[in-house]
Amino acid sequence: MEKVLYCLLKPLALLPLKVLYIFADLVFFLLFYIIRYRRRVVEDNLEKCFPDKSVEERTEICRQFYHNFADYIFETLKLLHISDEEIKRRMVFENTGVLDRLIGEGRSIVVYFSHCGNWEWAPSVTLHVNIADGKTAFCQVYRPLKNHAFDNLMLRLRSRFGSVSLPKATVLRRLIGFRRDGYVTVTGFMSDQKPSHGDPTLPLLFLGRPTAFITGTEELARKMKMAAVYWDMHKDSRGHYRIVTRLIADDVSDTEHGDVTRTYASMLQDTIMRNPSIWLWTHKRWKIPVKLPK
Repeated sequence: MEKVLYCLLKPLALLPLKVLYIFADLVFFLLFYIIRYRRRVVEDNLEKCFPDKSVEERTEICRQFYHNFADYIFETLKLLHISDEEIKRRMVFENTGVLDRLIGEGRSIVVYFSHCGNWEWAPSVTLHVNIADGKTAFCQVYRPLKNHAFDNLMLRLRSRFGSVSLPKATVLRRLIGFRRDGYVTVTGFMSDQKPSHGDPTLPLLFLGRPTAFITGTEELARKMKMAAVYWDMHKDSRGHYRIVTRLIADDVSDTEHGDVTRTYASMLQDTIMRNPSIWLWTHKRWKIPVKLPK
């Protein structure tokens, strides 16, 4: 099944992005107007997060979100055939000196990230960071998909630039193993969606709504005395993204419990408020009611 899927998708990936965007426009039309894929979820999320905006303003954010979502699908597919030179032009990283400094000091890093823009292009950071000794491992945490063929395809795409995908259930053990083998790790954590059952959480006011934020990332970084940064995603134009690295803490173990998670939530909110259409609104982020502490 995996080989069949690859053979079907690879010819599309050979097409230039300007052609793939024609397909993306067609998929947008189908998702937004015909299938209406999760339209009620998106519209409800936008209404409750932006009650002060007019119906017309929220509809425009919704429409632009589906355009971005369709772009994301074909841009991710393009990872099957894209040169290093092209991805470096299209996925720009700023303030990577923070990563260079921390890596140079021998400190592993947790990267707080989100489902904004095209997060699947973010592993191309390996083309931008100075790795002199070859003892730095770039990783991302993921939840395995139920469909093995699609799961293997996504693993292939995510390893395009040399990073390693770590299943959520084994991430601590794998990071300890990297440390034991003398590696500094830079690991991306997508911590902006609904927590899984049993995840430790911190209730915060986010986008005007009581929201449970996963604290497992912070606690892992605290145990391993890792640094923490945030990747602030910008979509500058179609097919062109920019990530600004923002330092949260040189050593999470030196911070108060919850402070790193609060900082991440605040930074993510700023990213979304700057351009709401680039966030993934199709998830039922607020499905379970959350009470804020008095």
